[in-house]
Amino acid sequence: MPGAPIGRTMVSEGRADRTEAGMATLTGEALTEFLREGARTLKVATVRRNGGPHVAPVWFELDGEALVFTTGRDSAKGKNLRRDPRVWLCVENESPPQGFVLMEGTAEISEDRADLAAWATRIAERYVGPERAERVGRRSSGEDSILVRVTPTKTLSRDRIIR
Repeated sequence: MPGAPIGRTMVSEGRADRTEAGMATLTGEALTEFLREGARTLKVATVRRNGGPHVAPVWFELDGEALVFTTGRDSAKGKNLRRDPRVWLCVENESPPQGFVLMEGTAEISEDRADLAAWATRIAERYVGPERAERVGRRSSGEDSILVRVTPTKTLSRDRIIR
């Protein structure tokens, strides 16, 4: 999406600019490619009722600049997000040369069954392949599930940390 913002970074042609430490900062298409690469999980941090953090890995997909995932309505994530929609997200490349993207944003929750089923199947395809996506998508979009969409408001990224 040329010209569309991801957090406070302006997406244009995409590049990986070097920091003073020699690490690359991802923007634009390079950032999108990093987030779409393989089957990386999204670590989602939500705020517990007592103010402490709750962090859990989820499968996700991109919708333009938004990150989309499903969770149980009554799971810790689901309860936390309905009470306080602030989230912090992390996607990392754990293999050398390593890298990560940290994002902050506000979750928007939907219980639209058709939208939830479509997104759950699309997300499942990324992680289990097309042959199992529909079955896994159905399981991830049951009556007790919610669809979560986060558009980042702040983004920090580093790629090629180890040289």
